[in-house]
Amino acid sequence: MLKQYHKINILGIQFSQLTNQQLIKQLTLDLEQQQCRFIVTANPEIVLYARKHFEYATILKQADLITADGIGIVIGAKLLGQPLPERVTGFDTLQQLLKVAEKKQKSVYFLGARATVLNTALKNIQRQYPKLIIAGYHDGYYQSAAEIGQTIKQLQPDIVLVALGFPKQETFISQYAAGTHAIWMGVGGSFDVIAGKVKRAPLFWQKHHIEWCYRLLQEPSRLPRMLALPKYLLLVLGQKFHLVH
Repeated sequence: MLKQYHKINILGIQFSQLTNQQLIKQLTLDLEQQQCRFIVTANPEIVLYARKHFEYATILKQADLITADGIGIVIGAKLLGQPLPERVTGFDTLQQLLKVAEKKQKSVYFLGARATVLNTALKNIQRQYPKLIIAGYHDGYYQSAAEIGQTIKQLQPDIVLVALGFPKQETFISQYAAGTHAIWMGVGGSFDVIAGKVKRAPLFWQKHHIEWCYRLLQEPSRLPRMLALPKYLLLVLGQKFHLVH
């Protein structure tokens, strides 16, 4: 049974007010009870995209839980006077889910990234979680989404990790999660991090909420994407002003 967490509306997206620990506790229970779940870990970019694309916003409304993947979401909630307890990132949730899956003998299906990246990521995952059951996998360059969706339904994994980037990953989940007993979650570029292709910020940068700055230094080409943050914060301030008046 899904606990009714308090929701915070940030620019039309309903974020669940929960901690990393609460999320993993909920998902562990869902795994044991074989519940189908659609988890979205949203950052400011996703929020802005949903504002401009009604179809995508509609898909996000189907999610069971939307968590704050990005310090910008946490700041936005604070500005609105409805603080979220902490960041709940897709990468951290993915790692915790793999740990739970190995311990409870639950199977995982991996979808996304380039074939070479995915294969390296799976080798690293098998090294870290040697008893994990891998139900199946496919890179993100498939011919038919319907075929992949059908394969996943036949394999009946307990967890499906979709690394196609937004909006593609959430669109895929909304189309093929129904009728399964799996936890489905979009995990963006997480397979690249696990494969060692992209470095995650050291703990110091994570703890001081400047992981975005580290990533920008690593990949200067991300600058246009980073400019979404000030635009997003201005819109949040507009929402706050509207609520006050």
